[in-house]
Amino acid sequence: MELQEKIPVQIFTEVDRDVFLQDIYPKRRPAVLRGVSLGPCLEKWTVEYLGQKGGNKDVKIHVSTVPQMDFLHKNFAYKTLPFNEFVKRASEKKHSDFFLCEDESYYLRSLGEDVRKEPADLSKQFPDLAEDFHTPNFFEPDQFFSSVFRISSCGLQLWTHYDVMDNLLAQVTGRKRVALYSPQDALHLYLSGDKSEVLDIDSPDLKRFPEFVKAKRYECVLEPGDLLFIPALWFHNTLALQFGVGVNVFWRHLPADSYDKKDPYGNKDPVNATRALQALERALHTLDELPPDYRDFYGRRMIQRIQKRTYCESPSNTDMQEDSNSTLPSSPSSVPGS
Repeated sequence: MELQEKIPVQIFTEVDRDVFLQDIYPKRRPAVLRGVSLGPCLEKWTVEYLGQKGGNKDVKIHVSTVPQMDFLHKNFAYKTLPFNEFVKRASEKKHSDFFLCEDESYYLRSLGEDVRKEPADLSKQFPDLAEDFHTPNFFEPDQFFSSVFRISSCGLQLWTHYDVMDNLLAQVTGRKRVALYSPQDALHLYLSGDKSEVLDIDSPDLKRFPEFVKAKRYECVLEPGDLLFIPALWFHNTLALQFGVGVNVFWRHLPADSYDKKDPYGNKDPVNATRALQALERALHTLDELPPDYRDFYGRRMIQRIQKRTYCESPSNTDMQEDSNSTLPSSPSSVPGS
């Protein structure tokens, strides 16, 4: 069976705060923003410079014998290295010093000082390097949640998942492929929590995951200096085409009390969504007390009521395909607001 068509993510140039907020953000679609100033990090962040400025601060990293990391089955080990040694190893394809094997893969997702309470913040964990990175002012300062250092070995691929906050992925060095799936294709992605069970999205096991081909795949390749806007709930899967360094900036676009206050990673479902899912589980346990034919009948009625109350129209997927094939200079009239 033929796999999904790859729909290019739309590319915008000449993007400032007003263009982003008026023309891009309201559409709730992924977008590559090209030419936004990220600061001197683009020139400065060589392996040597990162090691020098980051120093020997210990960092917790993922290490795997295979480049496709699988969070659900934990095919990696958590290890600790000085930051400068980690950057050196991650930039190599073969290692003289290693934990598991000489061609092991490395991945850093930076953490807060108190990993159970504090979100990652580049300015706190790596203040000298943070001076080189200019966070785009596309949201209000009090909405800021975290800025996450992401550093990957060449070839490293991360599992498909969604986040509950809007975010910008800034690709500072190296090239990275990103595949994305709409929230409305969630039922085709075989979810376990916030992650997809389909690990190999390029050659999926269609006997185990036959519905996966129904999910529309959007794709882009980020070049150094590119920003990718990933709206909340959009699934994404990243593949490092080269050793790469990026910064992921998350912000709270819903009211602050919508989020779980004990969530330093920003990936727990909103409080009301969690309550609704818990209530659904209780309702299903109640249905279990009925005979099978009654359970089937009332289950179908529940599904219909949920669909009527919650489903919304697709966000102009046809428009998305029509205008995704070109690089567009942005102006207030180039992409109409929703």
